[in-house]
Amino acid sequence: MELKLSNDVLTFTGELNNLTVPVASKELSRLLKHDSFSTIDLAELTMIDSAGVAFLDEVHHKLAQDPKKYLFDRVPPKIQAVIDTYSTLNLPKADKAPIIGIFEQVGDSVINFVTELIAALTLASEILYYSIVSIFSHKEQRRGSLVQQAAQLGSQALPIVALLSLIIGFILALQSGVQLKNFGASIFIADLLAITMVREMGPLITAIIVAGRSGSAIASEIATMKVTEEIDALKMMALNPISYVVVPKFHAITIVMPILVMASILVSEIGGGIIAIGLLDLAPQTFISRSIDIISIKDIIISFGKSIWFAWVIVIIGSYYGFRVQGGAEGVGKATTSAVVTSIFAVILFDAVFSLLYL
Repeated sequence: MELKLSNDVLTFTGELNNLTVPVASKELSRLLKHDSFSTIDLAELTMIDSAGVAFLDEVHHKLAQDPKKYLFDRVPPKIQAVIDTYSTLNLPKADKAPIIGIFEQVGDSVINFVTELIAALTLASEILYYSIVSIFSHKEQRRGSLVQQAAQLGSQALPIVALLSLIIGFILALQSGVQLKNFGASIFIADLLAITMVREMGPLITAIIVAGRSGSAIASEIATMKVTEEIDALKMMALNPISYVVVPKFHAITIVMPILVMASILVSEIGGGIIAIGLLDLAPQTFISRSIDIISIKDIIISFGKSIWFAWVIVIIGSYYGFRVQGGAEGVGKATTSAVVTSIFAVILFDAVFSLLYL
């Protein structure tokens, strides 16, 4: 490979390939220190490959004053054919992405939120409809699916719910009891613990645990079925995926959630009783009687009503993210994470709303 610069014309001689490109680059840098050129003569070029074409493109981009002006002259046909194959000079330039303003971003976020909300409400209405229909007809459900789902969502969640409820009752009674003891009001620890656990902490803590444990399982199961095309297979067999997959979970969690909340309340009372009896010197009969007397039927109805509502929210959100999954295993993970986060947020939000409504 040899480069000659004469009369404002740069001439390439020999072969321009991956082996000679480094030499040509160094020679071109040496020549440009003293002179310049406006045309590249390729008539004496005998061979060129893709590396050589890339080198010529780079020279054109760096040295052409007018990007539209073509520097190459007297190109042999066989060399021109290789250049046409590999050169990027004649490729159309990609249009720049339009700049999105703040109002467009806000509007796009609002539209996406409304669209997802409508889709979620539509799914919720379908789940409620098929849940009612399936009570009278079990054609699209597996035999024993309700018992199986109740065991998975309920009995297997009972140990962790009981353990955390015991600890929460213990801590709540400990922190409150120390302050009440300073004012000689230790006896009111039973009232405080009973009202707090029945109306607020029992349903809330149980729902958060179920959302993290069972909500993630619901979302990942449905998302996996969607990715592996099992949902499409159910449709091909004339089985409604909501009735076949979601409704048994919906019925099961509706039954087991109040039971879990009841267990949470009882266990938390035991944890609080340990502090009340052992640290505050309350008589066991006094603690039990005051805990029972302070609770009304309205409190129990509110507690169980909240627990059922939270259960429905968890199933609907988990199913929604499961059905809208995209991609493979990564999509399943994202759907599961989104379902858990959204379920916990929704449970806390609805609990705040219920607290305002039933003061």
